[in-house]
Amino acid sequence: HNFQPKISDFGLAKLCSKDISIVSLTAARGTAGYIAPELFSRNFGEVSYKSDVYSYGMMLLEMVGCRKNNDPAVEIQSQIYFPEWIYNRTRQGQELCLEFEEDGDEGIARKLAIVALWCIQWNPTERPSMPMVLQMLEADLQSLEIPPMPFVSSDVETGAIT
Repeated sequence: HNFQPKISDFGLAKLCSKDISIVSLTAARGTAGYIAPELFSRNFGEVSYKSDVYSYGMMLLEMVGCRKNNDPAVEIQSQIYFPEWIYNRTRQGQELCLEFEEDGDEGIARKLAIVALWCIQWNPTERPSMPMVLQMLEADLQSLEIPPMPFVSSDVETGAIT
């Protein structure tokens, strides 16, 4: 709460024993804003440890932006769905418009944003494993590729979905 991450909250994969990597749920469970798409629809895949990777990615985005991931109180319409705003700015090479304490923090924020965007891919098979997330976090920023758009995009002002 209040931007103090509690990783243990994202333990949906703990519902199954260590020798089982996929669990079947009858209803969506988890913290609003962090719930992976496959918890709502099996069209996105099975619930697995990759569901926790999605939640971790959403938490990283909040850390980068110092705000909740879905904030209807924002003043600029294009910023309402925060992951889409971060994705668009990252893809276009724009600054994330955040305040930084030290030189180099913008690069760290960009790296965290790219890793987070990989983690929130709608298709669980396109999300990295947590060991891969760690490798990405330890890698040079230049070696990281911006992922494909991880969600269905919507133009808030026109209502168009792309």
